[in-house]
Amino acid sequence: MASLETASPALEVLRRVFGYDSFRGEQETIVEHVASGGDALVLMPTGGGKSLCYQIPALVRPGVGIVISPLIALMQDQVDALNALGVQAGFLNSSQDFEERRLTEAMYQAGELDLLYLAPERLRVPATLDLLDRGRIALFAIDEAHCVAQWGHDFRPDYLGLSELHERWPKVPRIALTATATKATHAEIASRLKLDDARHFVASFDRPNIQYRIVPKAEPKKQLLDLLRTEHKGDAGIVYCLSRSSVEKTAEFLVANGIDAVPYHAGLDSRTRAENQARFLREDGLIVVATIAFGMGIDKPDVRFVAHLDLPKSVEGYYQETGRAGRDGLPSTAWLAYGLQDVVQQRKLIDQSDGDDAHRRRQSQHLDAMLALCETVECRRVQLLAYFGQESTACGNCDTCLTPPESWDGTIAAQKLLSTIYRLQRERRQKFGAGQVIDILLGRKTAKVIQHDHDTLTVFGIGEELSESGWRGVARQLLAQGLLAVEGDYGTLVLTDASASVLRKERTVLLRREKVTKAAAKTAKKAAVELPAEAEPLFERLRAWRAATAKEQGVPAYVIFHDATLREIATSSPQTLEELGRVSGVGENKLAKYGQQVLDTLSG
Repeated sequence: MASLETASPALEVLRRVFGYDSFRGEQETIVEHVASGGDALVLMPTGGGKSLCYQIPALVRPGVGIVISPLIALMQDQVDALNALGVQAGFLNSSQDFEERRLTEAMYQAGELDLLYLAPERLRVPATLDLLDRGRIALFAIDEAHCVAQWGHDFRPDYLGLSELHERWPKVPRIALTATATKATHAEIASRLKLDDARHFVASFDRPNIQYRIVPKAEPKKQLLDLLRTEHKGDAGIVYCLSRSSVEKTAEFLVANGIDAVPYHAGLDSRTRAENQARFLREDGLIVVATIAFGMGIDKPDVRFVAHLDLPKSVEGYYQETGRAGRDGLPSTAWLAYGLQDVVQQRKLIDQSDGDDAHRRRQSQHLDAMLALCETVECRRVQLLAYFGQESTACGNCDTCLTPPESWDGTIAAQKLLSTIYRLQRERRQKFGAGQVIDILLGRKTAKVIQHDHDTLTVFGIGEELSESGWRGVARQLLAQGLLAVEGDYGTLVLTDASASVLRKERTVLLRREKVTKAAAKTAKKAAVELPAEAEPLFERLRAWRAATAKEQGVPAYVIFHDATLREIATSSPQTLEELGRVSGVGENKLAKYGQQVLDTLSG
């Protein structure tokens, strides 16, 4: 390893400011490329260290690094985290008053800032462009670059104007970064930001510390509660729901059951949203229940789980959302409860969506890929990475690896279900949802069955070999395989062109057998136990000190130290400031600011 005297300026900054001995993966190549004036497009997973790829070049190059970020609500925390490291950072956005903006602008013009964060819409204001002209710009960093993709899940119109940066400041290097992108989104980012000639860096999207699990949806809130109580007691996490109503009800359910949780969705007033987000960032062990409006840019490293109570619309969205777990590299869980109604609902949303037929086809393709991930009998991680064009081998850390699912010949079951729909449509000119179809198969004489004389159909009662949940699984998997379709506002089931081959006995239908097991849960819990027993009390003592210090300073706990750093301190139990300075994540500024307090906490 190079000594401090012979280390490159970038490596010296990494050690002195951030407290890390070496770069990870392609970080060093990216940093050196941008620091020397090159443009870059970086695709790197959440937790992969993207921010260092522009922060260090900004500190090495003369001038101020300009960071374009859509995350106004988080800029204060991002700046606080940098200031805690001794980096001079500021931001300009609509949350500031006139005096705050004037002071930040003066610091920029005087060259007293290392980094300045801006929302993309500010670059449409001529006064902002004139301000930037009056200072020296080290680089432009375009964070969350996938926001430029027009049919993406996080599209922001203001990002379309960012291509003009190069036209106005052609000699200033640009680095665009995103945590996820398919080949199509990658190409769209490069084209719209005029980065075709930039150097492209694509890291592995694998997050080996995250355990992916997808379970059949039964009573999702109770299933979630069981997950929290058995595996994630006292852990911080995010629970995603599709609707605002579901967010509210789930948060209330958790609180009623003794779990500290807050809601977050666009229907809440801005003050409540800001307060709930601030609590999540600053407090240990809080759960936020949210729509997908929440989460982009959340830099909380110790999120131990992300749970989905509804099916995500795409694999890209799912990857982005689950990626908010385990940014510190410690074992974390991505858990999804998924059922028939999810598929019906998503198909209906696509049919009712804005945009042309081509847009709806793209949405259907996204959903098909998500369904394939849910229904696979192979390794989840292999399927997930394949979606992003990356090859891998079975991971041993997902539910299908830990408890391999069985497949079964569901051809006869498929024929029975499809025949029931055929009889309803052909003989009665009627269309119904899954509930009525299943009642007919099970021979249930409900009021609705009797009202429509469905108990006189030849298929009435022919499916008693499966339970209601079993038939729902069959219907869900037939939808996923394109052998069934959803139609209309009421989610009625209809046959597809492919259905005929099953009914004519020309096609075998293999289905995944539903199996509820806690084996994966037990493995996950075991994996999360990282600390030696003797270090546990020290770790908890350090966490208590960190929480008190963070509260006193009004900053998130992770701004003081990450959990991973506290774990290493608790395990190595340093006795001197010199020994503490060797711990990963303890830079010069934090050693000077907190070092003695840490040693006192260890000895206390």
